Amino acid sequence: MNRISTFRAALVALLPLAAIALASPSHAQSPAASPAPAASPSPSPAPSATPVPPPAETKSPADSPAAAQTPAPPPTAPVQTADPFGEPFTLEPKKVVMLKGNANWDSAFDTLIEAFKTLTALLDKQGVKASGNPMIVYTSTDDTGFTFVAEIPVDQDVKGLGKNMSMGNSPDGNALKFVHRGSYDNMDNTYEAITNHLDDKKLEAKDTFIEEYITDPLKTAEDKLVINVYVPLK
Repeated sequence: MNRISTFRAALVALLPLAAIALASPSHAQSPAASPAPAASPSPSPAPSATPVPPPAETKSPADSPAAAQTPAPPPTAPVQTADPFGEPFTLEPKKVVMLKGNANWDSAFDTLIEAFKTLTALLDKQGVKASGNPMIVYTSTDDTGFTFVAEIPVDQDVKGLGKNMSMGNSPDGNALKFVHRGSYDNMDNTYEAITNHLDDKKLEAKDTFIEEYITDPLKTAEDKLVINVYVPLK
């Protein structure tokens, strides 16, 4: 099936709350109270012969040793922010070794994994380390399958390239960034949400999209994948 399909998403509008200040009505001034009758003076007591000692000096809680040794409260855990969804992003071109291929949707992930394995084996054989995350660039799609370019960023030219391999640059330019977490098969939901987002914002995308595998697809369980999806804009 086609990876990019129509999906209706519910949008929740957050309405700001406005505070309304209410003025309190002024009250009439109450009449002044009549002065109480003066109490009859009582005889002053005779001065005491014994001197009264001054009161003992009191210390504030801060001066207490126990208070000084009270440990500070532990720092609060940082608040986890939500994954980007439609965040404007500028793609920078990277030198990559690439492998062109095509696949059917039924065996899409297996085909992509084989492409990454082929490129990784070539780099390992020549002792070349990847300088970035592996990527898949989808160049065309239809109901039965798609064509793609598997890319791995490198800092140097790679020799001994095999069939359908070449050196080049990754896509660049203005794009929108989305994040997918979970299995490759569940990416249909992500692309449906992306399509709906583009429709709502009336944005026109190019005829390609890019997946950057943040987790190593060769070592990570499929349901634990984290993939950045970039949609280049016209």
